[in-house]
Amino acid sequence: MNDHRLFVAAGIFHPESGGPATYLYELLPELQKMGWQPHVVTYGAGDTTAYPYPLTRIPRRPLPIRLAHYGLAAFPLLRWADLVYVHTLDLPLIGGNAKRVVKMVGDQAWERSIRKGWIPPTEDIDTFQMKDYGGVVSTQKAARARQMQAMDGVIVPSQYLKQMVTGWGVDEAKINVVYNALPPHMLSAPETGSSLTQADARKQLNLPDAPTLLTAARLTAWKGVDHLISALQHIPDVRLIVAGEGELLDSLKAQAEAAGMTNRVSFLGKISRDKLAIYMKAADYLALYSGYEGLSHTLLESLLAGTPVIASDKGGNPEVVQHNVNGLLVPYVDVPALTAALQTAFRSGERERLAANSRTGMERFQFATMVKHTSDVLESYL
Repeated sequence: MNDHRLFVAAGIFHPESGGPATYLYELLPELQKMGWQPHVVTYGAGDTTAYPYPLTRIPRRPLPIRLAHYGLAAFPLLRWADLVYVHTLDLPLIGGNAKRVVKMVGDQAWERSIRKGWIPPTEDIDTFQMKDYGGVVSTQKAARARQMQAMDGVIVPSQYLKQMVTGWGVDEAKINVVYNALPPHMLSAPETGSSLTQADARKQLNLPDAPTLLTAARLTAWKGVDHLISALQHIPDVRLIVAGEGELLDSLKAQAEAAGMTNRVSFLGKISRDKLAIYMKAADYLALYSGYEGLSHTLLESLLAGTPVIASDKGGNPEVVQHNVNGLLVPYVDVPALTAALQTAFRSGERERLAANSRTGMERFQFATMVKHTSDVLESYL
């Protein structure tokens, strides 16, 4: 057992949605059991007393005020900590001598450039790494690379992201791959449908016994839901259920209406994780035809629930999905190839064959392994 003080510098935290917030919420109590003493500083509002460790929330006021308040809260912790675990770039972390390890799950410069409208929303993340844009985009890329190079260590959830971060000029020896994993309670709680059969789940959700495809994602351009709708125009018997919200919700609804598919494409909006787990049980496949995934929790959840997946061959997806074993990998963007993959997926007996192998390779994504590996990596920088 160690007894090390860990300053966790985050941009978002529970109960806010998003992978980094959920990751820390699940990880930190386990690190405490191993002797770590975390103290979290994050943006946001809400209760700070419901956690087994100190938590400081900085309200999201106008940017200069917000940065100043965050910096003031962080300053004494940077001197107190034995190690700083960073979860967002551009945080005002000034002072202290403790080494800094960053958890990097994507390219903040790419996401920000899309969000600000500096590049098209369909700009491929891998193209973004190599292309010279000039102006503010190049400034963002340089700032991201500079901050990453200054870190003492890096944790990424996939080999794909390790390769990307290496391309930012970060020493490969600093980069540690620790695969994401789902905590046991998310897989075994009765309300998640873990004990339901597909027929039970469909009955509970009042879904017809018909070929069903589920996709669950934040509705942005790179998630590829529009391509799924386009492909399903050629497969008249399959219905698509879309779980999630985002800026493209209205345009996706309009696309489905224009294609005459309102009776086959339904939009759930944002639903609880427990409800989503039941939909995963009810579906024949989960589809994630996205242009970028670091390492998708959604794919892990579906496969561990026994539901095979159809995914783009992008990002970390090929590290989870074994093509023609527990799912199908499809080139991105290639709507004819996606159409052909969906036609294959819904052939007689194909779903049963892939579902029987849904847990193949899932031993790499054990929660206890992730916790221990993370602790070992952090301790190696003390």
